[in-house]
Amino acid sequence: MAATKNSLLCCVLFFITIAVVPTAHAVDQFTFNGFSGADGQILRDRVSILKPSGALRLTSTRTKNAIGHAFHTRPIRMLNRTSPFPSSSSFATTFVFSIVSPAAGKGGFGLAFVLAPSPEFPGAAADHYLGLFNSTTNDGDPSNHVFAIEFDTVNGVNDTRDTDGNHVGINVNSMNSRKASSAYFVDDRNQRQEVILQSGDPIQAWVEYDAVLKRVDVTVSPAGNRKPTTPLLSESLDLTPVVRELMYAGFSASTGEKASAHYILGWSFSANGDLAPPLNISLLPSPPPAEESPSRFAPSVIALISALCAVTVILLAVLIFATLYKRVTMRFEALEDWELECPHRFRYRDLYSGTRGFSDSEMIGIGGFGAVYRAIIPNSGSLLAVKKITPNSIQGIREFAAEIESLGRLRHKNLVNLQGWCKQRSDLLLVYDYIPNGSLDFFLYGGGQRGLSWEQRFRILKGIAAGLLYLHEEWEQVVIHRDVKSSNVLIDGEMNGRLGDFGLARLYNHGTASHTTNVVGTVGYIAPELARTGKASTRSDVFAFGVLLLETASGRRPIGGGGGDDDSFILVDWVTECLQMGSVLDAADARLERRYVAAEEMEMEMVLGLGLICSHPRQESRPTMRQVVRYLNCEDQLPTVDRRGYTDDDALGSARRVNSRLLEVVMSTAPDLGSDMYSSSSISGASTSSIYNGR
Repeated sequence: MAATKNSLLCCVLFFITIAVVPTAHAVDQFTFNGFSGADGQILRDRVSILKPSGALRLTSTRTKNAIGHAFHTRPIRMLNRTSPFPSSSSFATTFVFSIVSPAAGKGGFGLAFVLAPSPEFPGAAADHYLGLFNSTTNDGDPSNHVFAIEFDTVNGVNDTRDTDGNHVGINVNSMNSRKASSAYFVDDRNQRQEVILQSGDPIQAWVEYDAVLKRVDVTVSPAGNRKPTTPLLSESLDLTPVVRELMYAGFSASTGEKASAHYILGWSFSANGDLAPPLNISLLPSPPPAEESPSRFAPSVIALISALCAVTVILLAVLIFATLYKRVTMRFEALEDWELECPHRFRYRDLYSGTRGFSDSEMIGIGGFGAVYRAIIPNSGSLLAVKKITPNSIQGIREFAAEIESLGRLRHKNLVNLQGWCKQRSDLLLVYDYIPNGSLDFFLYGGGQRGLSWEQRFRILKGIAAGLLYLHEEWEQVVIHRDVKSSNVLIDGEMNGRLGDFGLARLYNHGTASHTTNVVGTVGYIAPELARTGKASTRSDVFAFGVLLLETASGRRPIGGGGGDDDSFILVDWVTECLQMGSVLDAADARLERRYVAAEEMEMEMVLGLGLICSHPRQESRPTMRQVVRYLNCEDQLPTVDRRGYTDDDALGSARRVNSRLLEVVMSTAPDLGSDMYSSSSISGASTSSIYNGR
């Protein structure tokens, strides 16, 4: 009996081992910012090679009727067989490619992103079959189990659905596309912009499959642009009968009697339901220049033509040398240390043109360190915001570097995304997403024309809380924003809140303490311990967020929001008094007129109570942003607000005295400032325009 049990146990362990082993060999996510050092991770055959620059070349202009393949060495699990009804998995991929035509003229045929059960394609033909199928045995055969997105430059012989030579198509088991379209993208003005696939320029493509909706989306755009919101192709397609359990992902390209060089410059893939990891465009290799095709002319003729061209070039160079030299010397600038790792650099002339010469008509705001302009970038048509740092401002230069260092590498849906920068002599420019609806303080205090409902306010607050949690705990370093306030909360087109202006931000490693600095921020949002010690922390950000909670719920400014010229009004104290009198809902914005259901009334009461807890005078009594997010999402119950904790004369009086002392310092300094400085000056980093506007 014991021997029988041991035999059964061994069998069970054997079958468990067999079931687990294939999973260990599968991969579900990877990123290649160039392919230097990736030789062991890419399977190549036929004419494909890895260039020393890190570019993956599939074909060359020097080889006709050739095929090149490149696939990841590890397969991807694309079919879930654990359920009684197997289904395909969602995936997303993005890659940057370049199709370089020969210098003598146009080349031939394109490339394809491919999912296949094997990285080998025996019997595959070149030219319009792109190295995947052939005309006699398997084009259109369902047993191929091949899914491909073609980026072609020539009409296929049998590909009747393709509209023109410069097209993108969705193919299943055949070169006859299920759906195809001329290559283009839709810009921010909702205008179609053509994408020339064989231009030689880097082009980025996104391929996304939603296994729940059974839909494939394909998008293309010049590399470096934001991903267009409207896909080029969107097709209802169930890949369950197409894919097998394990599939190989990669690329295939071919040439015909005319040849082009096909390059893959970067690639990322995710099969876990998430978006594909973003590519760092600045790290990708540049596509090589056009390659010369084999010449039909004799060497002597080539030499004569070359000599004539050389003489012409020399004569032209003599005529324009002075002008070119002047332009080069005017535009040359050495890179600063902080410029080595950050978003890409914009051309000054594009920003100058996009803002109409930094015209006042394009100005959308002004802050403590400079003005912000709306810009439409030439060629791409992208709509962006450009912050022009005030010249000769040391603090402004520090803000310029701080925003690139911090915001430039942060990525979260509730943060403003920095697109790049520009430095032209004394002009320092930051380029980031254009947020169409302006800032939260405009909605709260802009005259009431565009009031916010409670549902919109609550969603904005939850978004900003999620952004602060990312800064404090979820990024690679701790980021202390140090200037959380309503004027730094921007509202996007979907009425989501996004936190911006990282000019005062500081970064620290997790587990280390912050350092003492000058007191910075905006009066009304500055935590008491920050005013006393000058030491910012995540808890001081929580204090400012608590004030933002109260401000958004009440519709009143943190300082002097009681009406009239009463500068003694402090929002935190007033809400505390409402709580003491047992009527905390009296602090709700009167413009809402209590037009909310019972659930929203509970949310309002919770937000006011949470605002008081976050703005507690003692930092150790404040929650973390993770706790705040859980409270706002109703995942944890908000602790009962202890009225005695907010009626302690010493604690509350201390907070009042700190705010009053800061106001006295700024008020006493303001009369000595000129009119220009008054509108946007700073005292120890605190913006007087923010103070006088109650922000």
